[in-house]
Amino acid sequence: MTTAPTRTRPSRLSPKTAVVLVYTAAMCMNGLDSTIVNPALYTIAGDFGRPVPAANTVETAFLVALALALPVAGWLGDRYGTKRVFLGGLAVFTTASAACGLAPDLPALVVARAVQGLAGGLLTPVGMTLLFRAFPPHERAKLSKVLIVPTALMPALGPPLGGFLTQHLSWHWLFFVNVPIGAAAVLLGVIGLREHVEGAPGPFDRAGFWLATPGLGLLTYALGFGPSQGWTQPAVAVSAVLGVLLPAAAVVHQLRTPEPLLKLRLLAGRAYGTASTLAVLTAAGLMGVLFVFPLLYQAALGASALDAGLSVFPEAVGLMLASQVVDRLLPRIGPRRLAAPALLLAAAVFAALAVPGAAGNAWLVRGLMFAIGLVLGTAVLTVQLAGFEDIAPPDMGRAMGLFQILRTLGGALGIAVCAGVIGGHGTAATGPGPYRAAVWVTAALVAVGALAALRLPKAPPQPPPFEDEEAGEGAEAPAAG
Repeated sequence: MTTAPTRTRPSRLSPKTAVVLVYTAAMCMNGLDSTIVNPALYTIAGDFGRPVPAANTVETAFLVALALALPVAGWLGDRYGTKRVFLGGLAVFTTASAACGLAPDLPALVVARAVQGLAGGLLTPVGMTLLFRAFPPHERAKLSKVLIVPTALMPALGPPLGGFLTQHLSWHWLFFVNVPIGAAAVLLGVIGLREHVEGAPGPFDRAGFWLATPGLGLLTYALGFGPSQGWTQPAVAVSAVLGVLLPAAAVVHQLRTPEPLLKLRLLAGRAYGTASTLAVLTAAGLMGVLFVFPLLYQAALGASALDAGLSVFPEAVGLMLASQVVDRLLPRIGPRRLAAPALLLAAAVFAALAVPGAAGNAWLVRGLMFAIGLVLGTAVLTVQLAGFEDIAPPDMGRAMGLFQILRTLGGALGIAVCAGVIGGHGTAATGPGPYRAAVWVTAALVAVGALAALRLPKAPPQPPPFEDEEAGEGAEAPAAG
């Protein structure tokens, strides 16, 4: 008697694994592109026969376009599906990267870079929505290892990698490196991601769009160029005024309309509102200190720009370790007990950087930057994970979009404030004094965040009773279309 051979079921990529892989690849590209071009601007300007300030529009176009896309990201994901919008944005980002590398002149490069920014503005909030919908709250601590790579390691690797590629290959490869990674991520996403459509999110809020979108773009432009070009320059001054008035009008409109583009009412929730406030404060403190400390390091030591840039790299290493801390401690002690002490320690480390003589000791600087990454990274990851614990699935997309807007503006504001403090000492000011004052400001911002963190939930997230992870993973069928 013969037995029929058993058929082995082909292994299928887990939806959670697919989400993690595609998100990480896409966000690494996006995070790397936020800093990789900076060292090459001088070379780009020379190749196109343009002055260096003209080449700076390459970065300005990316940042402004990114701000323009953020307000609509949540609505698009809810309306057309997170998988479709994310992979569409990733495909556009990859194609625009190839167009940047092939650009024949500076205007073509600026346009392609702006398209990159628009796609990148969709990737972060929609990608995080994919992640947070795939993992329930009690499993999200393990996401700290995923979130930290694009937010910490890639931006820190950008300048040295950009300099290496520009010197040994050409600046075109700063963009070409995205093409194979992006293409592979799109293919994997088509195969492995599940579609999620929340249903009709309501009519598109046109008034909110025309108030919030140009307002955020103008505000980003003003915060980026005001400290260097002067706030009285016509373009900066007009952008600053409109960048305040339009978002203010958008807030009034959003609170009155029944179907707003940005659900500002979500900020009334204790966990999400506190996390959003902390996103502004921590982004302002971190981006501010990363902007001003290399200047302080050069003023105190007479170090080169490359040495100053490398001095902050240990911060990325500390951030990587912070993901391990959050993974182990957040499920045990809860968000409040983890974030508040970490922010207090971060404020103390920031202040230590401003102590006279500290910036003159290279090894002390490396140790302090590592500590900043460890303690502030622990707080930032904790806040990001805890803030969305009580967000209902239908609101997740727009909550992510709003959170990213606030964090982006917080970072731009921190840099602008630090530049204003330095400039306020006058052009005749010399030595490290003005830079130390700016570092003290960043320490104060993080200290205020420690007080705000006391409003975070005390208890760690708990799994729902009788949850079967494998059953839950297979229960969600792909949406039609």
